[in-house]
Amino acid sequence: MAVSPALASRVRNIGRGFAVTAATGTAAGLAAFGYGLWEKNQFVLREETLPVLPPGQAPFRVLHLSDIHFVPGQDTKAAWLESLASLKPDLVVNTGDNLSHVNAVDPLLKALRPLMEFPGVFVPGSNDYYAPTLKNPASYLLGPSKAKPKPVELDWPRLRSGFGMGGWIDLTNRHQSVVLKGMRFDFSGVDDPHLHRERYAGWPRGTRNQDQDPHLRVAVIHAPYQRVLDHFTEAGADLLLAGHTHGGQLCVPGYGALVANCDIPTWRAKGLNDWESDGRTTPVNVSGGIGTSRFAPIRIACKPEAVLLTLTSRDQGV
Repeated sequence: MAVSPALASRVRNIGRGFAVTAATGTAAGLAAFGYGLWEKNQFVLREETLPVLPPGQAPFRVLHLSDIHFVPGQDTKAAWLESLASLKPDLVVNTGDNLSHVNAVDPLLKALRPLMEFPGVFVPGSNDYYAPTLKNPASYLLGPSKAKPKPVELDWPRLRSGFGMGGWIDLTNRHQSVVLKGMRFDFSGVDDPHLHRERYAGWPRGTRNQDQDPHLRVAVIHAPYQRVLDHFTEAGADLLLAGHTHGGQLCVPGYGALVANCDIPTWRAKGLNDWESDGRTTPVNVSGGIGTSRFAPIRIACKPEAVLLTLTSRDQGV
């Protein structure tokens, strides 16, 4: 069948339109990817003030690190981690997912060595146990990620030993009391809830309804699943610290996170908020994290962060 010149011209114009649209979409995608590569190294320090200490206590500064996801050769990240020691925190809290490569333990410990001059506590995340794997990036938008049937194991025992030799306290399904700046801190931590490894150790003996000395109960977790936040809030925690979410990692400017990679609302994927359960309320700081999986090395509208929490006495307010 013969095609009229007018119809042929129209078909050619439609084809050119599709080509232009495809080229524009490809260019926009490449631009977004390039921006995401740049933003993943734009490290920031988020600062918060929280009146949770017993009356009369002097301010206390907590440096919260999470989701470093270190890969050998990340010199910019290593230098920034080393520079955080200049903050001279009273306590460092590491909420897991330190690794993203089988050879990352030694360079990570080197980068964190200056911070090990200060007291610290830590719990692991899934990417301290297992290396990330290459997968469809779109799967991240479909809900919490799942561990692979045969994951590549990371050298978590050596990393844990390195932290311990540096003086940091392992809170994996355990509790411990520590006196810092003349006040007792009662810590309770759990293994990664994302892997369903949490086991509750309670609080150090004598800290509830028995001991009237000034103290603060701090819960340390990796993934802030609601069941864990509920447990620690109902157990009387004064502060909860968590990571895991990466703040959403790929966010929409002016809107925020699209996913949290766990079951908390997306608006809670980063920041300091109150969590309520069974009539109790506890402040929760969810770190937006410092790194990314090495197979998804971009961030958009969600700069990598460490968090400096200045705790003040309740009678001083914010």
